[in-house]
Amino acid sequence: MQDLGTCFGDRFQRMGDLKDLEAAQNHFQQAIELTPDGHPTLVFLIAELGIIHRNRYQRLGVVEDLEAAHDKFQTAVKLAPEGHPGLAGLMQDLGTCFGERFKRLGDIKDLDAAQNHVQQAITLTPDGHPTLVFLIAELGLAHRHRYQRLGVLEDLEAALANLQTAVELAPEGHPNLAQLMQDLGICFGERFQRMGDIKDLDATQNHFQRAITLTPDGHPNLAALMTQLGICQRDRFYRLSDLRDLEAAQKTFQKAIGCTPEGHPDLAQLIYNVGSCFGERYRRLGDLNDLESAQITFQNSVKLTPDGHPNLVQWMRTLGACYMDRYRRLGNLMDLESAEKKYQDALETTPEGHINLAGLHWELGACLAERYTRLKEPRDIEAARAKFLQSAKLYPDGHPGLISVMRDLGGCHVEQYKRLGDLQDLQAAQDSIQQAVKLVPEGSPVSGLMGPLAGCFRERYQRLRDVQDLEAMNSHYHASFNTSSSTPEECWMTALEWASFSAEFQPEYCVVAYSYAFKLLPELLWIGHSIPVRHDALNRLDIGKVTSNAVRVCADISRLTSAVTFMEQGVATIFQQTIQLKTDLDAPTPANEDVPLTLANELRQLSGHLYSGTCTDPFEVMKIVARRNELLAEIRQQLDLNHFLLPKQYTTLQGASQGGPVVILNSNAKGCDGILMVNPHSDPVHISLTDVTLELLETHQVVLRELLGRCDVRIRGESVSTRLFGQQELFTSKTTKECFSDMLTWLWVHVVSPIYNVLSSHGVHSGRLWWLPTGAFTGLPLHACSPTDEFIHSYTATLGALLDSYAKNPTDAPLKVGVVGVTHTASGSLNYLKGVGEEVEKILSIVDKPKVLLGQQATVDAVKQQLEECSWLHLACHGKQDLVQPTKSHLLLYGGTLDLETILRMPLENAEFVFLAACQTAMGDGVLVNESFHLGGGFIAAGFRGAIGTLWSMNDQDGPLVSEIVYSHLFRNGRQPRTSDAAEALHLAVKELKKRNVPYERWIPFIHMGV
Repeated sequence: MQDLGTCFGDRFQRMGDLKDLEAAQNHFQQAIELTPDGHPTLVFLIAELGIIHRNRYQRLGVVEDLEAAHDKFQTAVKLAPEGHPGLAGLMQDLGTCFGERFKRLGDIKDLDAAQNHVQQAITLTPDGHPTLVFLIAELGLAHRHRYQRLGVLEDLEAALANLQTAVELAPEGHPNLAQLMQDLGICFGERFQRMGDIKDLDATQNHFQRAITLTPDGHPNLAALMTQLGICQRDRFYRLSDLRDLEAAQKTFQKAIGCTPEGHPDLAQLIYNVGSCFGERYRRLGDLNDLESAQITFQNSVKLTPDGHPNLVQWMRTLGACYMDRYRRLGNLMDLESAEKKYQDALETTPEGHINLAGLHWELGACLAERYTRLKEPRDIEAARAKFLQSAKLYPDGHPGLISVMRDLGGCHVEQYKRLGDLQDLQAAQDSIQQAVKLVPEGSPVSGLMGPLAGCFRERYQRLRDVQDLEAMNSHYHASFNTSSSTPEECWMTALEWASFSAEFQPEYCVVAYSYAFKLLPELLWIGHSIPVRHDALNRLDIGKVTSNAVRVCADISRLTSAVTFMEQGVATIFQQTIQLKTDLDAPTPANEDVPLTLANELRQLSGHLYSGTCTDPFEVMKIVARRNELLAEIRQQLDLNHFLLPKQYTTLQGASQGGPVVILNSNAKGCDGILMVNPHSDPVHISLTDVTLELLETHQVVLRELLGRCDVRIRGESVSTRLFGQQELFTSKTTKECFSDMLTWLWVHVVSPIYNVLSSHGVHSGRLWWLPTGAFTGLPLHACSPTDEFIHSYTATLGALLDSYAKNPTDAPLKVGVVGVTHTASGSLNYLKGVGEEVEKILSIVDKPKVLLGQQATVDAVKQQLEECSWLHLACHGKQDLVQPTKSHLLLYGGTLDLETILRMPLENAEFVFLAACQTAMGDGVLVNESFHLGGGFIAAGFRGAIGTLWSMNDQDGPLVSEIVYSHLFRNGRQPRTSDAAEALHLAVKELKKRNVPYERWIPFIHMGV
């Protein structure tokens, strides 16, 4: 019975089948019943039964099995006489049992008992005995558990020494070598966490990989090994910030779950580990979906963990961190309260002397500090300070956790100083943060502490005006951006703090601070995210306002080239990312003609994956982005390609004025400015619009909306009751015509005329003129207010868009003109468009054999095909602008909608020109932080070189006339149309509308975009 039980037990150890464990238990139980009291084998049989109970506990986590194992081992020890050959092994088993009970119930007395029994077993075992390896390893584990509980570094060093001795004693092929490698790897990992030496992290990874190599597939311990390797990879990410390490960690954790049977007690830990990767990816990339996934997995871990389990504290602690992250992102006080409750619950269930107590006090203090920032209740900052002090007291000297504690304690002192004005608080803040700097291990980045330290010098300079404090502040701000250990958002906020202060005290440093800030935009608006996620980041980080502030400061100190580059980056990052991903490296341009073919092919393939959106796995996207960045770095090492696909410098941007002057308009609470780029060879010119204020511009935006409402201007064919703007009427004492006239006069006198005067002083009196309005200038009819017609007006979303349109050669493909006319949608939700039929007929009378989709033919798929095939396209249909999610702006076709996000992902290789005779196709909005993505700007980003659109819906009567004049001019005398002629064609059409004395609201909305 004993031998058969042993066989079943061995098979369970190898295969993990619980039926084998049950069979082993039954056979040992029968063997015990058949063995008389006092028989020498009874000791071994009872011990074997204890091992069975222990194995079942390790598999199922039932405490009763652990208690049964404990009882069996104690009975066996009592039965074994002095000098019994198995006494050392029994002491070892009993010690192991005490150790397991400590891990489950957290009683330090069990850990002491475990260590004592293992030490006795070692004393009883002669040198050279094969079990000595196991015993020394057990003693090492006991020291490690004590370190994990109490944080005493000597225990960790003792654990490492014992485990290394055990490895040295174990011969090659030793059955426990994999386990020893695992335990030694864990100890190196613990020391890395404590001391921060990257060599310990390398040793950790090497030992875990060796252990996995030594472990056969299907082994019950394989999941634990995978888990430890994943933790090591995650720690590498924490240290080196390489997203590929985080990807490797999550995949390793997923493999560990795949190796773990349902109901296994370690499942909660494994799920928690996966959640931690979601949490870290959220903190790095800012995708709320990752935060939600992290929270769900942590909640699942809590559900799977029984009450009283020591890990429950960690699960609650991490859930608290999730709520904190969500509060910082969304600002909902309920999340802050939930975080505080989780931390408080975790504190109450953590025994005195536990090493986690220090971290919990710190996290609860951080909650209270956040609440003070929000509500300004003095008791919150006092309570936060008390928690940080308690945390600092509980951490042992030199512990890395003290770095965050001392930093945040310094932050509390700063807030106290701001509230009470006591300079001693400011000195205490500086002392605390400098103490944190001293705790950072050699070779680790300290830049995350430089910003808070700079803040101390900033506050002191404002109080004492000591120039040394100013110099120290600038030095520390500079240092904060070198090999930063902070998240991109934290660095962004630090740069803005520096810029805000510098605007008042040292304007020349503003350019430096904003330069650091704008360099972060590719990380803040990560190209691997969907466009809606990036637009959310634009809004959340207030990038539009920051850009406006940067341009305003640069204008004040005559740094106009910096103003232009900041404007381009701030209003065009997502726009330019989209264009970059569409860059056709087969078409030689000055920017790409020297790119090696192999690199170009791979870059185009990777960019295509990102652009099409076909890859939805986040880690695959991360891998694509990482490889794309490597390729770009390699390309930029080539001669004359060092700026390839980087944000354009002013020397490049000034080429946007090659076809005529470009006027950039910036609206800001501190003043409004124009920046004029006269030609590619001259410096930009500042035009101070002294009589224009942000409030006046916003008032005119309201007036315009009111006027459109008064005129019943609406979506084409829509009823008056659902018109675009509100019903409230302003300025009822004046007629609509008078109100429009007043608005245009104001724009002319205060905005456009000053710009014309500067143009005239530079010898420019007529020709093409491009407008790049931002903020509150967006959507105002700048093109319509001049009393004369000497200039042909166009708009551009960005300077880069103009440059790319100039650089893109006209397609060599045979001319294909597509015409789409949708009089009504299948759903019937929008009314009949009366002018579409006549509009299409006018085009057919001018253009030879266009490809026409009319009515029911104009399905989404048919129009998508037309977009891909035709170089010239006319779209006469309903359209809708989405100001909240710009890429959801769409055309309403027969039976469905075609949104901008879909269009942006299409390979439009032949795109030349599009006439968007759909409403709202060029409607910008002052609230929208990136003005580039109205429908018209989106078509330019998708690859069209030029476009005609409308600021609001055209009158049904005007579509046919405008289309006739535009296409007659483009196709005059049987010539092939040129994109560059479209602006003049529209100019002539609008001139004819004005000649016919149509109301303002009918001729103003037509605008041209692009070259």
